[in-house]
Amino acid sequence: MPEAGISLPPARDKRLDMFRGLALVMIFINHVPGTLWENFTNRNFGFSDAAEGFVLMSGIAAGLAYSKGFWKPSWASARKIWRRAWTLYLVHMLTTVWAIAIAAAFALWFAAPQLLGENQVGVLFKKPLGFMIGVPALTHQLGYTNILPLYATLLLVTPALLLAALRWPRQLLAVSVAVWLLAGQFRLNLPNFPNPGGWFFNPISWQLIFVLGLMTGIAMKQGRRFVPILPWLQWVSAAFLLFALIWLKVPPLTVALNGFMRFLAQDVGVPFYLATFDKTFVSAPRLLHVLALAYLVSTLPWVRRLAASAAMEPFALLGRHALLVFATGTILCFIGQGVKDVVGNHFLFDTLLLSIGLSIQFTMAWLADRWKSHHIDQAARAAVAPAHPAKVATNHA
Repeated sequence: MPEAGISLPPARDKRLDMFRGLALVMIFINHVPGTLWENFTNRNFGFSDAAEGFVLMSGIAAGLAYSKGFWKPSWASARKIWRRAWTLYLVHMLTTVWAIAIAAAFALWFAAPQLLGENQVGVLFKKPLGFMIGVPALTHQLGYTNILPLYATLLLVTPALLLAALRWPRQLLAVSVAVWLLAGQFRLNLPNFPNPGGWFFNPISWQLIFVLGLMTGIAMKQGRRFVPILPWLQWVSAAFLLFALIWLKVPPLTVALNGFMRFLAQDVGVPFYLATFDKTFVSAPRLLHVLALAYLVSTLPWVRRLAASAAMEPFALLGRHALLVFATGTILCFIGQGVKDVVGNHFLFDTLLLSIGLSIQFTMAWLADRWKSHHIDQAARAAVAPAHPAKVATNHA
């Protein structure tokens, strides 16, 4: 596609910020298990959950942020992406260390050692040397911290993905789908150590969601849609979402349809990545669900108006500072789990606990927004400030 064909980017689309913020809220609620409120997050109403949406939106954000620099690719453009991947790695290390420290603190000071045996922390005591190698090498990832390694790994190959997406989009999409199929068929995954197995968020499978997001972000940057608005496709997407909801919420159908899926996988021999709800390999039902949901909400005019409303601004604020909010929420979720190990399950207390955690995340995002605005204002004032009198005199002389 010629460079002349690039249109000016539209104004910032607040839908992405709003939905990222909503995903972060649901991730935090889900990561403090055992509360009543986790029954109301999106994973209870369809086959996918906030993780699929978060990765899709991360791809969109990458397409928006980085695609311009790859019409005339340079090492500077690639280094910008790789610096972001390095930042994600460092944040992952920080949240991992804090998770271990929090587990140790509850065991030492509150006689609550449960966290030491949960979320893969217990490997530290069973295989300490392997644990100390695996954590920095990303071959051992604690539960609830493991989405950042996926994102960082995908960013490492994003320069190549952008080059392909801008020049050979159909070929890239075909290769991405083929890689997803091969990963499921042959169970291809990055290795774990010291425990056997592979990554919980398998990058070889999850890359398909990221690539679809990346191509969507590139299209948005150019002022167009990646998939056009088609009435029949809207109806198909809505019907699939309704089918998934009924599947999960009508018990007789849940039993019957789950039994049919087992029949397909075990008796008929349909591959597991097509006939299960496997998260590691992003099985077909999960993939189709997140794509149907993303397509439908992106075509509804009222969603755009809702995202621009004052009521949704707090969620947009979270979305604009997603990494800070996610890191803060991850640390707080381990604290929340430890507190629940001491106190137990109580609706009012759980509500207070989640409210405090979310309030801290909103405060962190607000402070980050204020800090960013302050520095932008300073830069703007410096740009329009008059020259120093001495320099003016020298110039006139």
